[in-house]
Amino acid sequence: MPRTTADFERMLREAALRVTRPRVAVLSAVHDHPHADTDSIIGTVRGELPKVSRQAVYDVLHALSRTGLVRSIQPMGSVARYEARIGDNHHHIVCRSCGVITDVDCVVGAAPCLAESDTNGFTIDEAEVIFWGMCAACSPSPVPTTPNDPERNAGD
Repeated sequence: MPRTTADFERMLREAALRVTRPRVAVLSAVHDHPHADTDSIIGTVRGELPKVSRQAVYDVLHALSRTGLVRSIQPMGSVARYEARIGDNHHHIVCRSCGVITDVDCVVGAAPCLAESDTNGFTIDEAEVIFWGMCAACSPSPVPTTPNDPERNAGD
């Protein structure tokens, strides 16, 4: 169900953040564009608030991340990305070719999803896993073969 401005205002208040137009716009942009980078979020927010500064968006993203309203992820070799899916310890799949990022549910069961080999005295409450591969659009298509394919049957 799509979120409304009233939903975003309520979320900000519940996180003890003052409700401002930039905060509502940034929170809305992150909800509408999962895994967007800061420049993309700035572009989206400026569609609604043309005079918002880059620094204001950076500051809002920091505040939203600090209060847990959004999550920042940074796969190796990528700039920070932001998402609104929080609190479920899900993971990500990144395409090595085009860089698209998609969510994948927890590897096994509830957080932390994986059994560590040695906690080194830590109490583990979360696991961050990034799977790497090729998305469907970037994967080479397998060459279809038929039972009567002469090349396939050449060695028979």
